[in-house]
Amino acid sequence: MTPTQALAIDQPEETSPWKAKILMVDDNEQNLLALEAVLEHADHELVKATSGREALRYLLADDFAVILLDVKMPDMDGFETASLIRARKRSEHTPIVFLTAFKGEEQLSRGYDLGAVDFLFKPIVPEILRTCIRAEAMAEVVLPCARALLREADAVPSTVAAA
Repeated sequence: MTPTQALAIDQPEETSPWKAKILMVDDNEQNLLALEAVLEHADHELVKATSGREALRYLLADDFAVILLDVKMPDMDGFETASLIRARKRSEHTPIVFLTAFKGEEQLSRGYDLGAVDFLFKPIVPEILRTCIRAEAMAEVVLPCARALLREADAVPSTVAAA
């Protein structure tokens, strides 16, 4: 590691203009701490849940820009949790990024069928996680604005200039 690289590690990431409220769900507290360490300098609001049931309780009270959801958890796995998240009107479009150590085709297919926007594979690469969160946070801000502009454009009557 060069001295420049070592200095970069100690420097906090620049505050993102795309601040997001992120729900992180993993039954392993160490995994939650690692996610928090990667994302804490980006000025996001991080909420930790250690089970699918706890995540659902948070979703009853609040909205999130993105959900980072571990696939393999006891009692209620990530897929069951995602299915229940999608069943609620309020959270049916909340982006879900599954976190998993397994790269099986069946698992990927099941996750995407449940509306996953992405899968991140453990061990999580910090820069990929930050990029994924940045993209989802930006989409949360940009997409509603774009939809509003489209609604306004549809409301404006088309006029054809007579020649």
